[in-house]
Amino acid sequence: MGITTTHKPHTETVHQWDGASAPYLSVVVPVYNEEETIPHLYRRLTTELEHLGLPYEIIAVDDGSSDRSFALLRDLARADRRLRVVRFRRNFGQTAAFSAGFDRAQGEVVVTIDADLQNDPADIGALLAKIEEGYDVVSGWRAHRQDPFLNRRLPSIIANRLISWATGVRLHDYGCSLKAYRLEVVRGIRLYGELHRFIPAIASWQGVTVTELPVRHAPRRFGRSKYGISRTLRVLLDLVTVRFLLSYGTRPMHIFGLLGLLAGGLGMLIGAYLTWIKLAYGAAISDRPLLLLAVLLIVLGVQFMSLGLIGELVVRTYYEAQAKPIYVVREEVDGETWRGSQQ
Repeated sequence: MGITTTHKPHTETVHQWDGASAPYLSVVVPVYNEEETIPHLYRRLTTELEHLGLPYEIIAVDDGSSDRSFALLRDLARADRRLRVVRFRRNFGQTAAFSAGFDRAQGEVVVTIDADLQNDPADIGALLAKIEEGYDVVSGWRAHRQDPFLNRRLPSIIANRLISWATGVRLHDYGCSLKAYRLEVVRGIRLYGELHRFIPAIASWQGVTVTELPVRHAPRRFGRSKYGISRTLRVLLDLVTVRFLLSYGTRPMHIFGLLGLLAGGLGMLIGAYLTWIKLAYGAAISDRPLLLLAVLLIVLGVQFMSLGLIGELVVRTYYEAQAKPIYVVREEVDGETWRGSQQ
C-alpha cells in the first residue's frame, strides 16, 4: 500500500514511504461558503500533515458554495497535486460531501475534518496514533466545546445521549466531524440524509472497534455557522432510520410481522369477546366502539404483515442484485493463503 512499518523499542511506530503513488492518509474536507477560512485551513492542515511525515492527500469537496471557495481551492490544487477538489453542482449537504470524499479516498486511513477551523488539524496525529493501536474508528470529542450553550451545545448533548442509548455505541460527541476511519470501514457504508454522524454506529454492524479521543475546539473566527435547531430535528429523525437499520435492516419481517401479529391478535381477541357476549347474552354490539377497534386492529395487522413481506422482497432484491453479502469478513485462512486486513 506504499507504506512499510518498522517497530522501535517502547512500541513507537515509524512509517516510511516506499515511493508508491498511493497515499497512506486521505483527509476529507467538506466546504460550503468558507472563502475566508480556506487559506488559513490549507496552511495549517498542510503544515501538520507535513510534520507527520506520512504520504497524504487532501480531498476538498465544495458543496455548491456561492462564494469564491471553489476558485480558491482550484488555485491551491493547481500548485499542490496532493490537493484534489470536487465541486458539486448545488448544495447537497455535508453527508453527500463526505460520501464523495470517501468514494475518492485512496489512503489506508481516512480522516474527516470541518473547513471552519474549529477543529484543530494538530489533533490528526493523535487520531492516527489510536488507529495504530488497532482501532477501526476514532471519533473526536469536543470536551471543551466553544459554541453557544442553548442553541448548539444543549441540543447536541441531548442528541448524543439519545443516539448512544438507541444504537448501543456510546460516544460523547457524535457531531464532531474530526474522525479517523480505516478505509474499508467507510467504503462499506452508503450514506443518506444526515447519516454521516452515525457512521460509528452504522459501522458497528461490521464488528468494528470504536473509540473516542478528546480534541481541541476553537470558536469560529470567520463566516457563520450552517447549523441550527432544524438540523437537530433532522438528526433525531435519522436516528429512527439508523435504529431500524441496525436492528432489522436484513430482517424487516421481524419488526413489521411482530407488530402485525400483536395488532391482529388483539383485534381478534376483542372480536371473540364481542361475539361471545352477543351469542351468550344477546347483547347489541353494532354500536360499540370496541367493534370498530377490533376491525381497525385486524386491518392494521394485515397491513403490517404486508409491509413486512414487501420489506423482505426489497431487502432480498438489494442484496441479490448487487451480489452483496449480509456479512463482513475480517480475515480468511485457506491452506497456506491468508487474506484479510492487517490490524
